[in-house]
Amino acid sequence: MAITDAFPTRYLPAPQIRELPDEPRRYGRLIGPGIIAAGVGLASGEFVLFPYIASQVGLVFVWAALVGLITQYFLNMEIERYTLATGETALTGFSRYWRHWGLVFAVLTYFANLWPGWVTSSATLTTYIFGGNRTVIAVCMLVAIGLILTLAPVVYVALERAQMLKVAAVITFFVVAAIFAVGASAWADLPQVVTRPRLPIDELGFALLLGALAFAGAGGGQNLVQSNWIRDKGYGMGTYVPRLVSPVTGQPEAEPSTGYVFEPTPDNLRRWRGWWKFANIEQLTTFVLITFVTILFTSLLAYSTVFGREGLENSIGFLQVEGQVLAERVGSWFQYLFWVIGAFSLFAAALGIVDYTSRLAADVIKTSYARHANESKVYAVLVWGLVAIGIVVLVAGFSQPIVLLVISAVVGGFMMFLYSGLLVLINRRILPEPIRVRGVRLGALVWSFLLFGVLSVLTFADRIGELFD
Repeated sequence: MAITDAFPTRYLPAPQIRELPDEPRRYGRLIGPGIIAAGVGLASGEFVLFPYIASQVGLVFVWAALVGLITQYFLNMEIERYTLATGETALTGFSRYWRHWGLVFAVLTYFANLWPGWVTSSATLTTYIFGGNRTVIAVCMLVAIGLILTLAPVVYVALERAQMLKVAAVITFFVVAAIFAVGASAWADLPQVVTRPRLPIDELGFALLLGALAFAGAGGGQNLVQSNWIRDKGYGMGTYVPRLVSPVTGQPEAEPSTGYVFEPTPDNLRRWRGWWKFANIEQLTTFVLITFVTILFTSLLAYSTVFGREGLENSIGFLQVEGQVLAERVGSWFQYLFWVIGAFSLFAAALGIVDYTSRLAADVIKTSYARHANESKVYAVLVWGLVAIGIVVLVAGFSQPIVLLVISAVVGGFMMFLYSGLLVLINRRILPEPIRVRGVRLGALVWSFLLFGVLSVLTFADRIGELFD
């Protein structure tokens, strides 16, 4: 049987056969997709939710971040496995079995990200620093995001540089905070993360804690776009697929085919082992490590400054209170440094969210519905469409409706529940036998399927209850 016969072709054509590119010898130039995943994922959950939990119950729940991150690590690697082996995104693999799977995930991703929450949070922090009108600042930020994503010659390069700058700024802040802001007693209590782990349901509620556990780091559509990011970086068979470029300043590239596949010869399997080893190292040392260290330090900082303080809210206002306490403890300069890093981090997260939402939808449209369309132009239209919706929402002065909160809370977990199962399908049925998912990694996908299925049901029940209170 030909290697291409395993690919369902009812909705999409079979891939071409090519040699797998040589495995990486020097890792430095290929580091990037995991940093983007960490940078985009470091949003209000890492800067507000986990620190808020630490302010209420101490460091006893930080362990959950590691559990959530390890689960997402296995998910990301199975998404990457398919793209490394075929040059196709995981969504394209799903769409081989049912044409509209990609549309389902694109619509769900839009529902989760339609509200300009991250850019509004960034604008709010900016007003703490400079004053001004939050709505005007947020609108300017949205326009800036649109310009960055559609004028950069290669979109991936611009996104990678922005997220690397963000991660560098956050790590620098942690070094300064470790010296000036975190007290000796907080450092002494740090072992509680391991020695006193617990699930503080009575204090904070089941839905909040399980949500923090499951969505630490990325979540929802962001994990799926790991396919697109490693392909644009040139990993594995993704080397053969052209990158997204600006329709204004970029150089047009040849139209991509659906994908490519390699024969499992000894030489190709040797190269595969090299790519697979590198991809795993890259994810562990960037996405998992950076995100966990960030959650650990933001939680430690909150524990050191506002633990036990009454009246704290699980919202962006939490950072205003924490900044004021830092000013009292360290000095006003540190308060402003804290807010500047937070504002830039949330802006970079918003940049990444607009990118991956538009990138995912553009890939779906190009692959399943308009194969002759220019994907870069489709992407640009989607970026500005999302920016325009955000501006209309902000200028109209709408507050975030509870119905949209319910959708956002449920949709990410439901997506991960669905694609955990679909990844088992494509990585067991389509890929050549020597590189199929098996063993511990297959077990991790089953765990993910069950975790996010249970979480989706519990969160939905909890949020629907709020609607009718």
